[in-house]
Amino acid sequence: QVQLVESGGGLVQPGGSLRLSCAASGNILDNVAMGWYRQAPGKQRELVAYTTSGSSTNYGDSVKGRVTISRDNAKNTVYLQMNSLKPDDTAVYYCRAELVLTGTYRYLEVWGPGTLVTVSS
Repeated sequence: QVQLVESGGGLVQPGGSLRLSCAASGNILDNVAMGWYRQAPGKQRELVAYTTSGSSTNYGDSVKGRVTISRDNAKNTVYLQMNSLKPDDTAVYYCRAELVLTGTYRYLEVWGPGTLVTVSS
């Protein structure tokens, strides 16, 4: 069984910063890619940032220049540093991971339960 545990969400004032973390645990052979998506009320889920085991990264247009994604492969953990936050960044942030499992070598896509980020004064 594989589990994603997210942390770091909360309330922040406009212009402030937050750091989200997502740790994958379980029978993981390879952590192919990990990243963050977000969904605001009444809107579709959208990409925030993604990083692969080869350290390539991809950022959503709405957050480019304000967020940085990084990963610790040894800990199967991904971090999202968000700066200059705006009220429009208010959303539930979901961690997503693409993993290969030990033993079966099965490819698995896993989503975390989400963590709420609220940007408000």
